[in-house]
Amino acid sequence: MNEFPLVTIITPSYQQAAFLEQTIRSVLDQDYPNLEYMVIDGGSTDGSLEIIQRYADRLAWWVSERDHGQAEAIDKGFARARGKYVAWVNSDDFYQPGAIRAAVAELESHPEVGLVFGDVQVVDRDERTLNILRYGPWDLSHLMTFHIIGQPAVFLRRSVLEQAGPLEKSYHFLLDHQLWLRMGLHAEIRYVPQLWAGAHYHEDCKNLAQAAEFGQEAYRIADWLAREPAFAEKYTTLAPYVKAGAERINAFYLLDAKEYRKSFRSYWRGFLLSPGIILPEWYRMGFALLAPLGLEKLRQKRIADRVTRLNKE
Repeated sequence: MNEFPLVTIITPSYQQAAFLEQTIRSVLDQDYPNLEYMVIDGGSTDGSLEIIQRYADRLAWWVSERDHGQAEAIDKGFARARGKYVAWVNSDDFYQPGAIRAAVAELESHPEVGLVFGDVQVVDRDERTLNILRYGPWDLSHLMTFHIIGQPAVFLRRSVLEQAGPLEKSYHFLLDHQLWLRMGLHAEIRYVPQLWAGAHYHEDCKNLAQAAEFGQEAYRIADWLAREPAFAEKYTTLAPYVKAGAERINAFYLLDAKEYRKSFRSYWRGFLLSPGIILPEWYRMGFALLAPLGLEKLRQKRIADRVTRLNKE
């Protein structure tokens, strides 16, 4: 067994000069000696090109040209990847020190696993910690019911990725989740309770700028799961939970978009389908119901208190 099998890391980027250098450094400064790193820029005009060129001699490949979005950019990298393991880290995200070495150790120790994932630190533009996204020992059933994994902390076995196929280019918001589902048909997934990545939460990120679009792709994935023969056996048992999970995702992002009534209606539809899927977010459902009465101020205070606590730790 090779102690340090080749790992391919891909960074898709467009107009992210504010964060891009941090992303690149978080890859190149890893304590892992066998990396193939690619940066695939969509033709940025904000100074990103100059940043990429500063590190060009340490990149396996880079390009700056117009494309049709994130999925196409990442798929370009997948097509060139030679690593035994593959991951992508977006240009407003970053790796924690030691993440790649830890992920490889897990994949090498568990040949039955096609995908490993850790936890994600959410930060603002000033690098203040806003949240720590901690997951759990999830499997394909959890993915089908929309337990969402933080993409920056996911590492893939390339042989399983090739079985599943590339990203589906018609998805723009849950493209990663749809890929995890397809990979979950071919191999196990494994959670490692370690902090492996960070993600910036800022006004231009998709989670905020286009929050209301996430739910539409969740509904689309739910419909796809219902039709796809490979999921038929599991879907028969999980159907109400799949539909409730899609409603939960829709409600979650609608609340962030301050679409309170729509959010509550989506939570309620999910509750009627499966109370157990919705109840872990009972407090968000309550905010969605009562925010028009002024409860949003209380929610913001709760968030501010959490941020203060996290940054004291």
